[in-house]
Amino acid sequence: MSKFPYAVMRERQDALERLDIRVRWGRYDIRVLRFHLTTFPPGRVVEFHKHDEFEFHFIPRGRGKVVMETEEYALREGMFYLTGPGVMHYQEADAAEAMDELCLHVDIASRDVGDEALDAADRLEFAEADDCVGKLRAMPLAPTLDLHDAMRHFLEAYQACSEGSLGLYTTIKQHVVQILLKATLAYDAGETRPQLPSRDMKSYRYRLAMQYIRANYAGTVTLAGVAEKLNISSRQLQRIFKEVRGEGSFSSILEEVRLEAVCRKLAETDLSVERIAVSEGFSNGNYLHAVFRKRFGMTPSAYRKSHHHI
Repeated sequence: MSKFPYAVMRERQDALERLDIRVRWGRYDIRVLRFHLTTFPPGRVVEFHKHDEFEFHFIPRGRGKVVMETEEYALREGMFYLTGPGVMHYQEADAAEAMDELCLHVDIASRDVGDEALDAADRLEFAEADDCVGKLRAMPLAPTLDLHDAMRHFLEAYQACSEGSLGLYTTIKQHVVQILLKATLAYDAGETRPQLPSRDMKSYRYRLAMQYIRANYAGTVTLAGVAEKLNISSRQLQRIFKEVRGEGSFSSILEEVRLEAVCRKLAETDLSVERIAVSEGFSNGNYLHAVFRKRFGMTPSAYRKSHHHI
């Protein structure tokens, strides 16, 4: 069974919520109230309730349903929905399968700003913020797919908080804005009805497949294994890769992802080529040397000399 990438967020479930995260974006003051991963056990019901703030719900794993006002919708992995201020909603996990949910609660308040004092860059930011917040306030009460991968910003914000690196507060604030923007873009991208056209499903499955490959490339990753995670056949997945990318087999895609990781390690570390090869999914240094030379026309050592940051 593959590792759930968001599981680490359970180690300190309230880590992000301990921070008083306030974002000033355009003419808006945004305050984060809740920011966490939660799990609904199989059959868990959350009765009808509402909030005074915006609540963003993302489903990274599992299935269930949501009722917003009077309409019921099925939920599955990769979906997102927004319950704005005052929206009555009911949530329920599938009777046989738990449902994980990434939740972001934010309060958005307008502030008085004299537009005449804004320069061109400020005006652009204000316009984008106005557009995003306006669309959030008018967002349909129906789930859609997280087409722009807003979910990853939850994990990256948590990792920034846990690592305590320079600029972590600014980084977390930027992730909050990205979640708002990408949530809005998910509805701008097409129809919001639950039954999506096959072309949308193709893009969705391709994105999930690539997400899984990038998360697990260093281990044993097979076409059949990835297809099983998406609940489709190997032949279907290979056809999706071909139609979306135009060319390239599964093995070449996996090799490409591994080589990208190798290049990063060569440029950013002093680890030996042998160690890098094994850590990034290649059987040994000699095999990596052959693959690398064929792909880039140079050896890993030559690449390191030309790219290594001193």
